[in-house]
Amino acid sequence: MSMFLDQTTIDVKAGNGGNGMVAFRREKFVPNGGPAGGDGGRGGDVILIVDEGLRTLMDFRYNRRFKASAGENGMHKNMHGRSSQDLYVKVPQGTIVRDKDTGELLGDLVEEGQMLTVAKGGRGGRGNVHFATPKNPAPELAENGEPGIERKIELELRVLADVGLVGFPSVGKSTLLSVISAAKPKIGAYHFTTIVPNLGMVSTSNGANFVIADLPGLIEGASQGIGLGIQFLRHIERTRVILHVVDMSGMEGRDPYEDYLTINQELSSYDLRLLERPQIIVANKIDMPGAEDQLKEFKEKLAQQYANENSEMPLIFPTSGVTNQGIDPLVNATADLLEKAPVFPLDEKVAESEDVVQYGYTPEESSFEIQRDPDATWVLTGRKLEKQFEMTDFEHEEGIRRFTRQLRKMGVDEALRQRGAQNGDLVRIRDFVFEFVE
Repeated sequence: MSMFLDQTTIDVKAGNGGNGMVAFRREKFVPNGGPAGGDGGRGGDVILIVDEGLRTLMDFRYNRRFKASAGENGMHKNMHGRSSQDLYVKVPQGTIVRDKDTGELLGDLVEEGQMLTVAKGGRGGRGNVHFATPKNPAPELAENGEPGIERKIELELRVLADVGLVGFPSVGKSTLLSVISAAKPKIGAYHFTTIVPNLGMVSTSNGANFVIADLPGLIEGASQGIGLGIQFLRHIERTRVILHVVDMSGMEGRDPYEDYLTINQELSSYDLRLLERPQIIVANKIDMPGAEDQLKEFKEKLAQQYANENSEMPLIFPTSGVTNQGIDPLVNATADLLEKAPVFPLDEKVAESEDVVQYGYTPEESSFEIQRDPDATWVLTGRKLEKQFEMTDFEHEEGIRRFTRQLRKMGVDEALRQRGAQNGDLVRIRDFVFEFVE
């Protein structure tokens, strides 16, 4: 099954947790109160959610940064900060999600309403009420909130086209496609010029967007498997509107009305339901000499046919891919028709062959790394270490003492010693500098 890939990269940042509070009770008749600092609230997650109203990734062209809000800080009197709302980002069905830096597959979003958390919010920092011990009943120590996860996410959309272009070879489908969308099909001046479906994203002047496929020229007998027909007919199964392109120039001595009947016959012999799709007739190459007369005759024959069948005649748009005549009205009418057209279910055989997997996200945390600056300062980096750093409240002496204990526990002191660090050497974490003490 040929599919169209539309890709974009977005930045997501979950909310930081709120900071814990250092506070003490000040109550009448309670000597020395006790710790009463509340915890910070949880930061918001960034969650992708499938919205079947979306057909493309066009919306991400202008907005590529999604940031959830931070949790509220803890307050006096043991009051906890509020947790933040999660941020939901809508994506179309069929979106594959990868971590841009590692290439890891995070999820495959296929069902309406399916959700995937791509960045976890930080937990709130603990207030000083948590750090009270019999030895230290009134600690001046609280945690800052945990930083929210920040990462680049690659979204890739596997699209089956909404709109299919059908018609005989060389009726101008590829040219039409290149005019109405950003697709760059290879165009040749001979029969059966398109070997694989060309797909393009179309943005209309009234704000809609959809995916259009130029389905290779169907030749008579394609439904019996002659030529390349059958796999492309399968592609049409998913399209919801068919643009039937008819060459009005009659250049090759063919009759436009006969061509129209032949292609419809072809669609019905493959699967009768293809004819249930709403069709728009694109009377193409209208700039050619004699095309206007052909169109007039075509309309008369068509009107006669639909009157006999007592059914509604499809819309006809005279166009020219060369002079751009009639393109805008055609595109807007197609978008309007798509609004009303039913969505056809995925072919069971195709659906089964698609592996649908949902992946959780557990980042590997490296504890720390040591480098040395040209000015002989030791520089510490690493996700886990920097997280502890961000969660430390350096305003209070006790916070700093706790941080040095955490570093020792992680093995930082030992590692620095092995690398040759001396008493009094400077050590830097981000922009915080302190002395190494043996």
